[in-house]
Amino acid sequence: MYNLPARLFHWVSALTVFALFGVGLWMVGLDYYSSWYRTAPHWHKSVGLLLALLTLLRMAWKMLKPHPAIEGKRWEVIAAKSAHHTMYLLLAVMFISGYLISTSDGRAIAVFNWFEIPGAGELFPQQSDLAGKAHYYSAWLLIVLAGVHALAALKHHFIDKDNTLLKMLGVTKR
Repeated sequence: MYNLPARLFHWVSALTVFALFGVGLWMVGLDYYSSWYRTAPHWHKSVGLLLALLTLLRMAWKMLKPHPAIEGKRWEVIAAKSAHHTMYLLLAVMFISGYLISTSDGRAIAVFNWFEIPGAGELFPQQSDLAGKAHYYSAWLLIVLAGVHALAALKHHFIDKDNTLLKMLGVTKR
């Protein structure tokens, strides 16, 4: 079974990623006169930056604490490890591209008005547009891969009848 911090990192991250994805799709359609026009991006950026911090803590925890072996055939173990690494890579792309979009004008990002992340300004031509495309496509890839990840866990639970899903739910073996 995964330890409690690992399970919390996993489920909080998963829920946050799906929520940020939904909010991100919704907020790009807001018009200037919407009461959410400024609020939604502020919350999206704030939560995204907190998720970046959580992800760094999660990676550190993962390196410091042992975790259960991945169950399944050799190819499934390789696929699971590849999927996990790819999800971390996509998260990194999301964090960096979001930062580049938000700070291309040189302004800092206020995280819930608790503290600010300094802006880098425009580091290359068309930074906002290029980073926006990277953010958009990596978000879709992350959501699709997370969906496949969830389906694989359900397959392990209902078809293979192993403990893959139970370990992340904190349930002892059947």
